[in-house]
Amino acid sequence: MSLTAGSRPDGTRPPAAVEEPTAAVATAGTKVRAPRRTSRAGKVPFRIRLRRDRALILMTLPVIVLLLLFNYVPLLGNIVAFQDYDPYVSSNGITAIFHSPWVGVEQFSRVMDDPLFWSATKNTIVLFVLQLVLFFPIPILLALVINSVIRPRVRAVAQAIMYLPHFFSWVLVVTVFQQIFGGAGIIAQTLEDHGWSGFDLMTNGSLFKYLVTAQAVWKDAGWGIIVFLAALSAVSTDLYEAAAMDGAGRWRRMWHVTLPALRPVIALLLVLRVGDALSVGFEQFLLQRDAVGAGASEVLDTYVWNMGIQNGDFSYAAAVGLAKGLIGVCLVLGANKFAHLLGEQGVYKK
Repeated sequence: MSLTAGSRPDGTRPPAAVEEPTAAVATAGTKVRAPRRTSRAGKVPFRIRLRRDRALILMTLPVIVLLLLFNYVPLLGNIVAFQDYDPYVSSNGITAIFHSPWVGVEQFSRVMDDPLFWSATKNTIVLFVLQLVLFFPIPILLALVINSVIRPRVRAVAQAIMYLPHFFSWVLVVTVFQQIFGGAGIIAQTLEDHGWSGFDLMTNGSLFKYLVTAQAVWKDAGWGIIVFLAALSAVSTDLYEAAAMDGAGRWRRMWHVTLPALRPVIALLLVLRVGDALSVGFEQFLLQRDAVGAGASEVLDTYVWNMGIQNGDFSYAAAVGLAKGLIGVCLVLGANKFAHLLGEQGVYKK
């Protein structure tokens, strides 16, 4: 018996498949509901994130308010850099902005023609380069030394001792150095007892840049140590064990394991330090200005203070501060681009 296509062995045909009603076939008078929009895969809606993170947002709200009040609202005062600002033309300094005459870029022309400005800029750049060479590597080296200490108690004590000066004010730091390196300090008195005299490092203008660098190292090196130790704590011990099994000694492990782990943090801090190149300090230099003279201690921050607060030339001081800020932004962008060329993220990604 011959079988036709699609027939059963007994010669009968199977029943036709019952088709499911599709969405296109709808009864008259019924509405087809459009599919609901769904968010992209993996993305949590904003209202859900807002409800989920409301406790963290409330915790950071005071910091945001302080940041706006003390960092962003004062930026509006840069408008006086384009005016001949006089705070006495009105009842208060804020409304005086609207009554002061506009002078355009005249204040910036004065900045370019002022030899005192260029002298302060030179001192600032020299101090920045010196601190970058002498101060920046020291926290890295100290962090490597502390990280190599086996006993946790010794490591904790050493870290606490190095971090303690970070909480000292610059007044206390300068006082400590004065009692040690000043004309009436411990070293001068000891030398005088042995027939030597004339030692006073605190009034030596030629060595002032090294003095302030030493003060910065003693005060802030502990803060950098904590940052680099936090980066070192994230390095897996398996990497050190694998390097040791391959025959790498202590120095080889430090060069091939430790330093590559620190490189992203070093690049980030270096970019931030370069962006802050024109702000080497204010209070530290102002406290020691009279001892060594303005020629050795005048930097851009103290120059703005002297011109704006002491001399009352607010527009000129605002022009100097605005120019310093713009140069700092350009330095951050350039340093971050250089970090990208080295394969690091820097402050922000590409």
